[in-house]
Amino acid sequence: MPTVHFGRKDEASFELEASPDLFAVRTRSGRPLTRSASPVASPWSAHVADCSLVLDFPEAGVRVYRAPTRRGGPSLQARKNALRAAPDVRFAGGVLVDAKSKAPVLYTENLFVKFVDSADPAACRAVLQAAGLAIKNEPAYAVNAFFCAAPEGTGQQVFDIAQALLQRPDVEYSHPELIRERRARLIFAPQWHLKKTRVGQVEIDAHANVEAAHAVTRGEGVTIAVIDDGIDIDHIEFAGNGKIVAPQDMLPRGADPRPRLAGNNHGTACAGVAVANGSTGASGVAPAARLMPIRLQAGLGSMVEAEAFRYAADQGADIISCSWGPPDGDWWDPADPNHRAVAPLPASTRLAMDYAATLGRGGKGCVLMFAAGNGNESVDNDGYASHPAVLAIAACNDRGQRAIYSDFGRAIWCSFPSNDFELPEASHPAPLTPGIWTTDRGGAAGYNRGVASSGDAAGLFTNSFGGTSSACPGAAGVAALILAVQPGLRRSDVADLLKSACDRIDPQGGRYDAAGRSAFYGWGRLNALRAVELARPQPRNEVTVSRRFDAPLPDLGTVRFTLDVTESTPVQAVSVALDLAHSYIGDLVVTLLPPATTRVPSMVLHQRAGGTRNSLKKVYDAQNTPALAALGGKVCAGRWTLQVQDAEAQDSGTLASFSVRLVLGPAGARVLAARKAVTTKAVTKKVAPKKAAARKQASKPVARPRT
Repeated sequence: MPTVHFGRKDEASFELEASPDLFAVRTRSGRPLTRSASPVASPWSAHVADCSLVLDFPEAGVRVYRAPTRRGGPSLQARKNALRAAPDVRFAGGVLVDAKSKAPVLYTENLFVKFVDSADPAACRAVLQAAGLAIKNEPAYAVNAFFCAAPEGTGQQVFDIAQALLQRPDVEYSHPELIRERRARLIFAPQWHLKKTRVGQVEIDAHANVEAAHAVTRGEGVTIAVIDDGIDIDHIEFAGNGKIVAPQDMLPRGADPRPRLAGNNHGTACAGVAVANGSTGASGVAPAARLMPIRLQAGLGSMVEAEAFRYAADQGADIISCSWGPPDGDWWDPADPNHRAVAPLPASTRLAMDYAATLGRGGKGCVLMFAAGNGNESVDNDGYASHPAVLAIAACNDRGQRAIYSDFGRAIWCSFPSNDFELPEASHPAPLTPGIWTTDRGGAAGYNRGVASSGDAAGLFTNSFGGTSSACPGAAGVAALILAVQPGLRRSDVADLLKSACDRIDPQGGRYDAAGRSAFYGWGRLNALRAVELARPQPRNEVTVSRRFDAPLPDLGTVRFTLDVTESTPVQAVSVALDLAHSYIGDLVVTLLPPATTRVPSMVLHQRAGGTRNSLKKVYDAQNTPALAALGGKVCAGRWTLQVQDAEAQDSGTLASFSVRLVLGPAGARVLAARKAVTTKAVTKKVAPKKAAARKQASKPVARPRT
């Protein structure tokens, strides 16, 4: 029974077991055994003809079947043996399932391995080579991370290899690439979610106040990445110069994100909810925002899944919207065992999400949003939607109440209007509308096959999109409106604004706690107008002392940069911004020394992390550097010192700028309003250059590769 650690060795693991009736077949051609290039069926198809198809990964040519258990039929082993003789079959073997949920889990002969940040990259590669692994690539979203391949035919020994590597003190993460079913956050069911309107003969007033927000902004200058099963970028509502940016198909890699397979309609509808132009038949929440369409057809947990987050961040996405996740339980059946299934988040994907959330947007962080799920179950069991860097979006309906299927739990941040269903046994009434009106994949391929009652006669729009799949891009659109008003906000600032912009709906059924939070709605239903009003720049009760230095950071040297602050009123909060370029930031230790009068000890901002990345542009605040919270309530006048130490030979760099921002209390704001200017002064001082040079000459180590 293989054991897998998606986290560190001291974190929770999970077990897999062999399925008694499932088997997987991978063909060389990519076609199912039941289809061939000629009109004559292959004789090998007889071995799967009486089986049910459980999972299909068409782009990998892998399909999982469940064999019937009738008496007298061929055994599971006999089927696999027969299929292995087929010319087009590359692999036919058993299937592992999660020991608790019994969900199928496919393993590849690939592994994700991450060594500690301080490990020497050349030594890491040597360890992997000694383990018989070939390095396929080195993900850019983490330091000393490797995607490796074991020799073909390794089979389940790949689990043993991963566990052996994880026991090494210099290895932080090690797990096989495991593929699970990735299911769209969709429940199949005019734009009442944007404004008060009439649908048929019924007036609907359960919207997110989006039309009113458009009088302030329509999302200009903001980019939303939609990661999904393909997006019809030829749709008229995505037309216009600059509307589509950095399109990508993650598998196979290329710049064409259009849907490739029948049923790949989900991404087009999601993208429309977020950013449709509103020129012909449907408006997105942020119609002037740009769309970064990323096609991800691979299964849940794949390496290309992680790469999709890195790609979005590196290509300039401000917001990343994901309306997919682990399979949901049946929302109408409380006895469904899937309600208790835990879906862990692989370290590979988690690190890529962290990369986007911390380094995206020039260090301000991409806003990550996930659909909460449609199983009427706890979102906290979903490792993707409940990740701390993610905002999980729930669904509310056209009556201003919870959509019956919407997941709930601690991780829910807020809700957005979507469709619903009737459930008489729970006294849950039928919805007033078919669902959400949005863009549809063109022609007969989409949800609407060209029937006016399903949207429009041309098949360009559907009126029945829904689920938390629709709620998530709706919330992403509101985030885009916020960033259009104030682009400099950090990811955490956007989250706080969304929280403050929510309407408390269903006050009794929502069961809001003393802090104003509901397990069903989070902080409530988003109000887009309130969000943009809160985001509008207000008179600032703050002082920023900043200077551009463009000063060298010598190899094996220590340099100090100082700022003199004259503000003498107590502060509420302090943040520090740093912008430097260096050929290997893993050499650097960056320390902040507050003025001695604050009696707050020095604090390390950067401790030799980041490895081969060649820049460090980041804002440090009490959220990511808790030691800064100690400055709250103190007078911070005096000399602030930034010390940059190069602790390893071979590389050098430049400090571009360093600044300190003081957020003042009410009294400080009144004083600030009476002032016309703030005096700033900065000096640069090198520490012991002769000693550093002598140490470098005496103990210059052998050069190491920096790749």
